[in-house]
Amino acid sequence: MSVRTRGTGVNPHNRFQPIVTDREHSDDWYRDPDDDTCPDSQATEVVDEAVKTIISRNQSPDVPFDQSINPYRGCEHGCVYCFARPTHAYWDMSPGLDFETRLIAKPNGPQRLREALDKPGYRCSAIALGVNTDAYQPIEKHRRITRALLEVLAEYRHPVSIITKGALILRDLDLLAELAAQGLCSVRVSLTTLDNDLKRRMEPRTAAPATRLKIIRQLRDAGVPVGIILGPVIPFVNDHELEAILEAAHDAGATRASWIMLRLPHEVSELFEDWLQRHFPQRAEHVMNRIRDLRGGKTYNAEFGQRMTGQGPYADLIRQRFTRKARALGFGLHEAEPLRTDLFRRPGGEQLSLI
Repeated sequence: MSVRTRGTGVNPHNRFQPIVTDREHSDDWYRDPDDDTCPDSQATEVVDEAVKTIISRNQSPDVPFDQSINPYRGCEHGCVYCFARPTHAYWDMSPGLDFETRLIAKPNGPQRLREALDKPGYRCSAIALGVNTDAYQPIEKHRRITRALLEVLAEYRHPVSIITKGALILRDLDLLAELAAQGLCSVRVSLTTLDNDLKRRMEPRTAAPATRLKIIRQLRDAGVPVGIILGPVIPFVNDHELEAILEAAHDAGATRASWIMLRLPHEVSELFEDWLQRHFPQRAEHVMNRIRDLRGGKTYNAEFGQRMTGQGPYADLIRQRFTRKARALGFGLHEAEPLRTDLFRRPGGEQLSLI
């Protein structure tokens, strides 16, 4: 089933639930199937969560950070390939349509961040903002949790890196420029395709490709170090755009670039295969066969060192193409922008937590 403006129209079974429930969309009885005046979509629901902690720690050798913050659970952007979809199962929801329509916000996140930074034992290291789910997804326009988190980080002079594909980041250009001027901020824009039609099918509620290039230009002009994450690279879907994406990002002002191969953990494999059958039925089997070649005959391999890139001749080819083009354009490859930690301060003083 296809739901307009959503990445998927299906809700695969929650792997933690012993009972499978079939859901029927019986609320469409009034609609003429040939009438487009009433769009086939679904509203977003948001509930608040009072979190006990806001900083997540990471020990994976595959990512260049050890601390991260996600202001929201679930993501309205609806990217069908999103590796974070399976996390929704922990909340008794489906990684499918639920992930992009039933969201959880963390309004007390800024307060918890302040408390964490005030602890005497806290040691400053860069925080990655918006890793599992985009910190600048549409609901941030009204909730402003990301903005409040950045205000705390600016007050404490704390380094932060951001990954996004949302144009809303330009709203916070004042804070980002302030942080960047002190060597405390960098941004990576996720750039998957330059094709508007493919973007609409694959990432329905994200910024358009031209808008993402605009984000890069405006961040650069504001003095914010900006690079791209090219990915996921999807065999026979967007892999032919690799060189063109790098060129467009370079022309817009990006200075660093990295790439990620498509990852299909848990329920994402089922969702992605359904998406392929709906949008690219003639090449669906070809795509999945190549994905299995990358993952040792499976649709996914979670092993460190391979989960981000895959293995085998195709992975080697993508790596060679990316490296050759990126070096020719003068990109810094893979390494994270150096951010300062020596400016960190507690505005209330080192003994604030003892008062």
